[in-house]
Amino acid sequence: MLDAVELALEAGVPTKTHILNLLHRLIDRKQPDLPEVDPPDALALETAPKANVDRYDNLRQAKEKRHAS
Repeated sequence: MLDAVELALEAGVPTKTHILNLLHRLIDRKQPDLPEVDPPDALALETAPKANVDRYDNLRQAKEKRHAS
């Protein structure tokens, strides 16, 4: 359990949910059998997305709602 707490602290997310998730991953080391995906070229990004923090802040202030998170 100490390993999970240390990993959560290193990630900067020391929440109970994150620690339990990490603990589960450490205990259950099974790797899922997922097929390798080769996406078509049509799915490639033409323009990289930009982080627009101002837009997010404006949307958040316009709503004036508080969410439990």
